[in-house]
Amino acid sequence: MAEHLSSNRLRWDLSPSDLKARAEKLKETTRAVYDAVGGVSKENVTYNNIIQALANNDCEYGVMRNMLDFPQHVSPNKELREASTDADKVLSEFDVEMSMRQDVFDNLVAFQEKTDVSSLEPEAKRYLEKKIKLGRRNGLHLPKDVQDKVKALKKRASDISIDYNKNVNDENTILEFTEAELGGLPDDFIKRLEKTADGKCKVTLKYPDYFPLMRKAHNPDTRRRMETAFNSRCKTENTAILEELVKIRAQLAKLLGYSTHAEYILEMRMAKTPETVSTFLSGLAEKLRPLQREELEGFLKYKEEDCKKYGYEFDNKINLWDMRYFMNMSEEKRYSVDHNKLKEYFPLEKVIKGSLDIYQELLGLKFEEVPKDQAPVWNDDVQMFSVTDRETGQFMGFFYLDLFPREGKFSHAACFGLQPGCIAPDGTRQPAIAAMVANFTKSTPDSPSLSTHDEVETFFHEFGHVMHQLCGHTKFRFFSGNRVERDFVEAPSQMLENWCWQAETLARLSGHYKDGSALPAEMVDKLVKARNANAGVFNLRQILLGTFDQTIHTRDEADTETIYSGLSKQILGIPATPGTNMCAAFAHLADGYDAQYYGYLWSEVYSMDMFCSRFKKEGIMSEKVGKEYRKYILQPGGSIDAMDMLKNFLGREPSQEPFLISKGLEV
Repeated sequence: MAEHLSSNRLRWDLSPSDLKARAEKLKETTRAVYDAVGGVSKENVTYNNIIQALANNDCEYGVMRNMLDFPQHVSPNKELREASTDADKVLSEFDVEMSMRQDVFDNLVAFQEKTDVSSLEPEAKRYLEKKIKLGRRNGLHLPKDVQDKVKALKKRASDISIDYNKNVNDENTILEFTEAELGGLPDDFIKRLEKTADGKCKVTLKYPDYFPLMRKAHNPDTRRRMETAFNSRCKTENTAILEELVKIRAQLAKLLGYSTHAEYILEMRMAKTPETVSTFLSGLAEKLRPLQREELEGFLKYKEEDCKKYGYEFDNKINLWDMRYFMNMSEEKRYSVDHNKLKEYFPLEKVIKGSLDIYQELLGLKFEEVPKDQAPVWNDDVQMFSVTDRETGQFMGFFYLDLFPREGKFSHAACFGLQPGCIAPDGTRQPAIAAMVANFTKSTPDSPSLSTHDEVETFFHEFGHVMHQLCGHTKFRFFSGNRVERDFVEAPSQMLENWCWQAETLARLSGHYKDGSALPAEMVDKLVKARNANAGVFNLRQILLGTFDQTIHTRDEADTETIYSGLSKQILGIPATPGTNMCAAFAHLADGYDAQYYGYLWSEVYSMDMFCSRFKKEGIMSEKVGKEYRKYILQPGGSIDAMDMLKNFLGREPSQEPFLISKGLEV
């Protein structure tokens, strides 16, 4: 393993001044490459001085860029996080500038016109076509004055998007509750909370506090306070940023010849048009509506009983702060799933070990933890692993696990590609490196870290993205890892979530935290049956978010609070809490999912087809199918169209049928 550590080019010991200096140096070296490519005369353009030169730079730039902007999400040092945010802004502006290089674009076009492109390797041909397409989408075929407007708008959008996400990461509201106000929550939750001088419990708005409280606190006012605070995060500053982003995106789309931002974005996605997305979301909403009505009626009955039981006034309606509480209660009552009891069988250490074992077996890989004294990490909690191919012994790369909350840390769960797996400028293969960043409860001497089943699924899902990064095997960084069409990017990980719902694999992910005893078959059976619990409400919430995203990105400007509130009542059947605006902390709208949030449901269609048609049929731990999944879905990265990957793996055109059945709908 030691011999491979030198292939990790990332450094986490840089100071704030180092980040600033390196950002400037990276701009300088990259600009020199673009100057050289743009400076070639049209008659002298060749593969090496155009395509290869840009691809080499992509590889170098990708590593250095990630090393400079990743610390803003994970560094325990506030000064370093701020320096990383500043570096990200500087480099994002620079990215816009380089993407608008007329001379480089003209030489790419000149090379295409001069060359018999059919003689190029398929990946090189695709790279050339994509680069020219992106140039046109940046307006490089338009007059200079229009290009200048495009450049200025893109720079502004980039800057304020970074501000939006920084605001969300830095959010640190704390609410105080008495233990009585937290009635219904388990002892281990109460015990781990920090206490005030007068004995009140401090509760943050981070996931490990928010979700348990919203699911289990029987005091409606406690839930109301929590939900109101959670959906008011960054409301003042980020509502203004999001609404400015909507205006900028609409202006950009029109300058580039598109009627809306959604039309501009979707041209490069599997869905292709806003009409296709609208039909998909509204059609699915229609099918789910009967389920949702039945579920909400059930919630109302539960609420009446619950208010009577605890002595609260019954208002005869389901508020947003009631939703997760009664979804949880519905699961417990209809399927007898006791999530507190279930948690005891999912100590986080067991979940991690079981997940890693399953992935190794399924994909033919071998993971080894890098000893702490050799692993370059940004925090003591972080673990680092090497990855090799089990059959050939070939080294593939490293991944990091950063799993626990810290002040200022990225507040969701995500995979960050850090070093792209591709051909390096010297012709050798650069190994891939990725990090999984999450916010699970950290164990203490008094209480182990016990995972909800949702958290087990989250781990499995995000680690699926890590595997996409590590198993990708492309020549160009442009196509490395999960750089696929954005509305397919979730499908490989969503497909792998299914392993969290199979008795065979649940046995490997669980073991009672006290004695390691097996998860009882009766509990497994109840859990699996409960998979479709609340499918109407849960999926209509996803449709609400996707519809909101499409709505604001098919107009010139948007009052986001009013639009979201109206759609929430219309689609979800539960109004948004007055005075809140969840969109102010809906980070996907500022980090690359704009006009693309529908992709979660869209890609789930393909994920269920892959699982049901191959793994469920041929064996969920079938090494043969796992090998083909790695070969046809993970390995190509974005080097071929997602639809072609699916056909190669399925042996036919994809079908929506398994997805609809998985939601409990008749086909």
